[in-house]
Amino acid sequence: MYRHLTANSAINIAQGGSRKVIITNNGALTGTITVSDETGTSGAPVVAVITNPTVGSQYEYWDIKTGVTITPSATCDITVSVSSGMGGNQ
Repeated sequence: MYRHLTANSAINIAQGGSRKVIITNNGALTGTITVSDETGTSGAPVVAVITNPTVGSQYEYWDIKTGVTITPSATCDITVSVSSGMGGNQ
């Protein structure tokens, strides 16, 4: 699953277990990106808080159990890729 985000609100990207999540920051962002392991948009439990990411930076998270929710604190330009399958290319 692939999603491009530009808003500053919580967005549930995937529900259920996810093997690997890659977040790429495509544009300047002064603020935070919160990654949560949940199916809603409440923001808990938090997996990571990315602060002031540089353009082009990538972040990887593994073995999400419940779902993937991303919450940017400001208008952003980020791409989220979620792999839920198993195998050598995950």
